[in-house]
Amino acid sequence: MARIIIIFNVFFVIFLNAQETSSSLTRQKLEVMELKKELNTFYEEKEKEYQENKKELEDILTQIEKEKKEIKALHDRNEQILKEIKLEIDTKIAKIYNAMKAKNAAEIFDNMISEGKIDDVFAIILRLKENNVTQILKFMDISHSSIITHLLEDYKNK
Repeated sequence: MARIIIIFNVFFVIFLNAQETSSSLTRQKLEVMELKKELNTFYEEKEKEYQENKKELEDILTQIEKEKKEIKALHDRNEQILKEIKLEIDTKIAKIYNAMKAKNAAEIFDNMISEGKIDDVFAIILRLKENNVTQILKFMDISHSSIITHLLEDYKNK
């Protein structure tokens, strides 16, 4: 009889442990499923935030590109206006030098070349009448006349 009681107690303990283990596993499974659900929710929220941020950045990039084009167009217009102003100024300067005595113009050009403003002198000479250029070159310093002559030849060849 004692054997039966011992065997009964052993089976009873095993049964309780098995039931407890099963219950524990079920509880752990439910906790894992809840955790998975929370992680999925978290991931979906973060994905939504990412998509919103991505769209916002794309909108900003589009706006930047639009403004960049507008700035370039404005820059090009300003550049054209500056060219027109420079042409107008050069034309007026050419009129002044065409009316000036060749000897005076030559002295001014020599001073400008000595100051390193050879490009300015060349731009003016290009707009002068050919006859005046010849007279001015005659009165200029020989080395300066030579430089201007070479620039004129290069300009003509281009």
